[in-house]
Parts: sequence; structure tokens; C-alpha cells
Amino acid sequence: MEFTEIAIVAGLVATYALVAGRLDRSPITAPMVFCLGGLVLGSDATGLVELHVDDATVGLVAEITLVLVLFSDAARIDVRQLRTNSSLPLRLLAIGFPLTVAAGLGAALLVFPALSVWEAGLLAVILTPTDAALGQAVVSSPAVPNRIRQALNVESGLNDGLAVPLLAIMLAGALGDGSGDSSFWARFIGEQIGYGLSIGLLCGFGGGYLVRVAMDRGWMNHTYGQIAPLSIAVLAFAAASALDGNGFLAAFVAGIAFGTCSDMVERVIEFAEEEGQLLAALSFFLFGAVVAAPAFRELDWRVAVYAAISLTVVRVLPVGVAMAGSGLERSSIAFVGWFGPRGLASIIFAIEVAEHSGDLAGGELVASAVTCAVLLSIVAHGMTAAPLSTRYGRHADSMSDDSPEMMDCPDLPLRKRTESPQG
Repeated sequence: MEFTEIAIVAGLVATYALVAGRLDRSPITAPMVFCLGGLVLGSDATGLVELHVDDATVGLVAEITLVLVLFSDAARIDVRQLRTNSSLPLRLLAIGFPLTVAAGLGAALLVFPALSVWEAGLLAVILTPTDAALGQAVVSSPAVPNRIRQALNVESGLNDGLAVPLLAIMLAGALGDGSGDSSFWARFIGEQIGYGLSIGLLCGFGGGYLVRVAMDRGWMNHTYGQIAPLSIAVLAFAAASALDGNGFLAAFVAGIAFGTCSDMVERVIEFAEEEGQLLAALSFFLFGAVVAAPAFRELDWRVAVYAAISLTVVRVLPVGVAMAGSGLERSSIAFVGWFGPRGLASIIFAIEVAEHSGDLAGGELVASAVTCAVLLSIVAHGMTAAPLSTRYGRHADSMSDDSPEMMDCPDLPLRKRTESPQG
């Protein structure tokens, strides 16, 4: 990027910051603003910011953002407590997630018969992870029962990490790397998942232990206490990638391990909620400028139909199956099913895949479908989060105290903040 382009992007961020508080009280969200900014300022429109998918800046921002999102999301969720204390997120992750991938793949083959099975699977995996931030009014509204809010929040925190190895497998298949060679797949999966898991565990547990010891002995101050966990995330990603492992999986596993053995998770959350917002904003901007604008060339009725199906049927039916036997009312299941926004993870996955679009026969079609689904989600979920939360909250007030929605659900899956020690 040239300095002029950097100044334009920085100006957009600064301008939004000036009115962010006021916009919080409106249906306009940050993803809407930055996606639109990318569309308007990108090379396919005004050309004020000349960025392309093969630009090193685009790939670097996307990779670093995804690494930090995966690490921080995994670190803040107490997996041990999740296993024993929260059945709804487990239903969404263990049943709803694979069913959503399968439904998305089937729908893609039906709507886009020209896509190969691998490409259809790639599209399905990209659009499976949810982003609770796009429906922030839902997960933060006291009107919505705590158990429902936690289910959506925990699901969005873990499903992007679950999608990472599937994305790597689908992309390799779509690129024809295996060509039916079973030995290739054994080696590929062994390296991608094996190195990803082992490096992630080593960096997460080892780094968490060293950070805890350093803090206990007063060797580390508050500032570097916040930087250290993030450096561990990048270390896990880079080390696994250097060994041909899956760096994103390593960052996700490192986050789980770090959160298990360290009491410094609040530092990670603090970064994700503050400085991390800048990376998220840049990712939405790059999506608008680099992926969305060119993808509009492939936009047709089939793309629009698939996007609508992806956000409704492909999401709602698997959620309905996952929640069977949970005792939740149909209105609650529909509420959970609708609020599965596609946001940051899908965007960064799309940017990663777009780098290979020239080698994929259906690459442009996949990019177009992802673009349409994400843009539709940004608008639809952003506009409906507050009013539907209020409406559902009023309905929840009429539920009995012993209904499944109103069950006592302490904040166990989400790690609680602790007071940060002064450095």
C-alpha cells in the first residue's frame, strides 16, 4: 500500500471513531461502514485504494487477524466447564456444526451444479462459522435469557476453530493436490492436523506456564503481560506453518491450552475487545475492496438464492435437529437458528481462498456466493438484532421459571475477567 492509500484508510477509521458512540444507538454497524468503504474506495469503484487479493498487505492483515481471533476466542472459553455445564453449545457444535457443513455442501451442489464436490464443500465450510459480534445486541441484551445468550456466544467462539482443518482439506481437494492418492491425504492430514495440534499444545501450555511463573515472580509488567499471550499465538502459527502444519489450527489449540493453564486470559480479552477491533475493521474494509467488489461480476440469481438459503435453511434446520430433545420452545430454536451471522471468520477464510481463486475452476463463483451471503448477513442480522432481541425478550418474560430457557446457567463456559495486576 502507498502512503496515500494508508492515509485514506486511516481517515476512514478515524472518522468512524468520532461517531461510533452515536452509531451504537442506530441500526448502522461498523461492519456495514467498513465493507461499504471498501466497496466505494476499492479499485473496482473509485480506485482511491488500489488493493488486490495477491497484495502482501491483504494476506498479512487477514492472517494476523484470524490468528488473534482464533487464539483469543479459544482462550476465553473454559472448555472443561463447557463440557460439564452447558449442553446447548455442545449441541450446536457437535451436531449443528457438521450438519450445517453437510447442508451447505448439498445446497451448493443443487444451486451450482458446475461446482465440484470439493468446491461446494469449500463454500459450505467458509459460510459455516458464526460471528456473534454481528448480533452484539443479542449476546449482550439482558432481555434474552442468559442460557440462550451463552449458547450463541460460545458457539461463535469455537466453530471458527473447528472449521480450520476442514477448510484446509477442502481447499487441497479443490486444488487437486491429492488426485486420489491416499498416501498424499494421509501425509497431508498428518502434517496439517498433527503439527497443528502438537505445536499448538506446546506453545499454549509451555507459554502459559512461563507467563504465569514470570507474573508470579514479578518479572513481567502489565504492558508485556498483554503482549506475551498474543506473541504466543503468532509463535504457534508461524512454527506450525514452517513445518507445513496448519498454523491457524495451532493458534486455536494454543488458545485453549493457554487458557487452561494461565490466569491471564483477561489480557487476551482486553486486546480482542479494544486493539483487536482495528484489525477487524481493516478485515471488513479489505473484504469490501478486494473480495466483494470483484465478486459482483459473478452475481446472479443463483448466487442470491444460495446466500438466502445459507442464512436460513442451511442454518435453521441443523439447529432444529441439534436442539431436538432439549425442551426449548420453537420460538427459542427459531431465534437461535436465525442468529447465526456470517462475519469475520468467513471474510478471512474468503480472503485466504481468494489467493488461490485463479487455480480453482469455480473460484469466482465461490467468492461471489460468500460475498453475497456475508453482505446480506451484515445487513439482515445487524438490522434485526435489537428489535428481535426485544421481542423475544418479551416472550421470554412469559415463560415459567422452570422452562429450559430460564434454567440457572452460571457464566461458566465464558471465562470471567479478573482484576489485572498492576505492573
